[in-house]
Amino acid sequence: MLVKLKKIINISALFISFLPFGLHAAGWTSLQPYVLSTVLLCSFGALILAHVSILKMRRYQAKLESSEERLRLSLWGSGDELWDWNISNGELYRSTSWLHPVELQPNSSDVPPNKQQIHPQDIDRVCQQLQLHLEGKTSHFEATYRLKTADQQWTWVLDRGKAVEFGKDGKPSRMTGTLKNIHQLKQTEEQLQLFARCLQTISDAVVICDTDFNIIEVNPAFSKITGKSRELMLNRRFELTMYPSRFMHDIRHTLHQHGSWSGEIREQRLNAEVYQAELTFDLIKDELGLVSQYVAVFSDITERKLREAELSRLASSDTLTGLPNRAVFLQRLAQLVSEKTEHALLVFDLDNFKKINDSLGHELGDNLLCKLADRLSNYKRYQNCLYRLGGDEFAMLLDHTNDLHFITSLAKELLALINQPILVNQHELAITSSIGIVLFPDDGSDPQALLRNADTAMYHAKSQGANRYLFFNDSMNKLAVKRLQVENLIRHGLKESYFSVYYQPKMDIATGRLTGMEALVRFITPKGGLISPASFIPVAEETGQIIEIGEVVLRQACKDVKRWIDQDLFQGRVAVNLSSRQFSLPFLCEQIDDILQETELPSYHLELEITEGTVMQSPPQAIDTMKKLRARGIHLAMDDFGTGYSSLAYLKQFPLNTLKIDKAFVDDMNTARGRNMVDTIVTIAHNLSLTVVAEGVEQAEQLEMLRKLRCEVIQGYYYSKPLSADDFADFLRQHKIQHNKPVAVPVLS
Repeated sequence: MLVKLKKIINISALFISFLPFGLHAAGWTSLQPYVLSTVLLCSFGALILAHVSILKMRRYQAKLESSEERLRLSLWGSGDELWDWNISNGELYRSTSWLHPVELQPNSSDVPPNKQQIHPQDIDRVCQQLQLHLEGKTSHFEATYRLKTADQQWTWVLDRGKAVEFGKDGKPSRMTGTLKNIHQLKQTEEQLQLFARCLQTISDAVVICDTDFNIIEVNPAFSKITGKSRELMLNRRFELTMYPSRFMHDIRHTLHQHGSWSGEIREQRLNAEVYQAELTFDLIKDELGLVSQYVAVFSDITERKLREAELSRLASSDTLTGLPNRAVFLQRLAQLVSEKTEHALLVFDLDNFKKINDSLGHELGDNLLCKLADRLSNYKRYQNCLYRLGGDEFAMLLDHTNDLHFITSLAKELLALINQPILVNQHELAITSSIGIVLFPDDGSDPQALLRNADTAMYHAKSQGANRYLFFNDSMNKLAVKRLQVENLIRHGLKESYFSVYYQPKMDIATGRLTGMEALVRFITPKGGLISPASFIPVAEETGQIIEIGEVVLRQACKDVKRWIDQDLFQGRVAVNLSSRQFSLPFLCEQIDDILQETELPSYHLELEITEGTVMQSPPQAIDTMKKLRARGIHLAMDDFGTGYSSLAYLKQFPLNTLKIDKAFVDDMNTARGRNMVDTIVTIAHNLSLTVVAEGVEQAEQLEMLRKLRCEVIQGYYYSKPLSADDFADFLRQHKIQHNKPVAVPVLS
């Protein structure tokens, strides 16, 4: 604009300077004032025009600068960068609005020009999008990719541009566009995608509801658990069909009070199948703190609940019979006691159940218990009150009653029901039972006392005969306390070596010489003195302590006999009793071998006495064990012969050496019947080539009668009472002096 104005002024001045020469001939003098005025007027107008043009130019330039400032500020505020790419020569212009700009060469032959800064995994995609636009296949170029910044970090950008100039061949020669940093947006997008994937793949069902519990969205797990599709559930109200409508109101109330609700529910699937779920509701608030949505998350716990129920059943049920077990019984008994509820406890077991197990097998015994449990539990009066305590022992709890007439009638009915024949594996079994009964609070103030007293009453009922019931009383309690004291005393006696061995001689009737002796256990305490075998042996038999006592007696007897043999006082056999518990030990023979080896006593100096009842519990097993003992050179004697129920068919199979006549038969020899009984036993023994020993001989008349009946050996107070080891050593010395040599027995027999 200034250039044009200067030109106008110069032309006007030149015109004025040459004008007089052109007008001189025409009369310059007369025209000079008019011409001068005109020239001045034109010059003034040109000046005004030039001024106006300058003002317009300045306003336009100010607007342009303002527009450029706005554009620059807008770009800076948006974080975008402008770029201008001259495709022909590779020149690239970029604005620098980023705080962390990318490094870029101003001129590059690369396509795109920032190729060196693009992430290797994104280059192919960016080049493909750019090529499509350069070929005119897209209206504009757009790509998101990772770009290396000046600090050598990767940042996500959105690159948008458009071809704005084209060459004569129609190909783009210039492109312009913007570059936007979208790194934070991309991170947010990736997080949202991650959350979306989690929501899609999570095994728990997720339901998003509005504030009216209308379903906005569900995930695939919801459809899998419920069987209801997303399309079916959208915009429908969330409901729990197996609960009243009030239930959802309570959930809403809890949500607004505490922000969440959780619990276990039952619901139906689309196919009407019922499932169990663990449901949690939470509320979502907007930026103003107002509730905008509810989110429900639930998982299918049907299988877990079934497993828990099964575990609970197994924990509370007897695995064999299916009845409630001992733990449940004790829990129920403790509850009744704590509530001070009057009740009766009946404890019962099966008589001689061990014999059934031993003779017919444990599998049959288990089947018997199962069938009995089925019979009793199906009886209406016994339902929900019958328990199995273990083994063949059961219990029955009768709530809210101490009525003796009712309890007695029920006990009789129970015994009759048990006594009915049961067919098990083609065996028809008629079993009997013994019942002990206690009443709360009369017979005990705590569960342990009640159960203990019921067991005591059952034990006494059993001792009175089969198929009986008995109420607990104080005398039983005293006996039970005494029994417990004896049991503890035995335990202490074994620990402190209070058990010792006494010996009673066995004398040959014909010669009057010592043939051997029987080892008898004695329990002598420092304070209580001698405790009768009748007091402690039955208790030891029940508790199993008799096994340890028997081992003590056998070891001590072998030691004493070996010492007397070495002292040339004795050459006979020592007889040691084996209890039924000892005889049934699977390692009995090995235990005896160890003791003989430890004491260095030859096996032919040992005789083992076994009662008739012991061997008849399981004759085939007894024969096998006895044969193993005989093979070791050990003698065997049957004690108390005639008091049990021996079968002659079995007796001839037992590998015995000796029969012992019980003292009861010897005492009864003053009658013809008694003499005939002893004569029969002696005859049977001789017919089986067995030696006969008579026990409990106290009178000369008995000795003479036994001699006439051809009994070989006697044992009893007539010759000697049982003697301690020291006293028996003296007895051996005196006997040696009298007979000039110790007693001798054949090494082999």
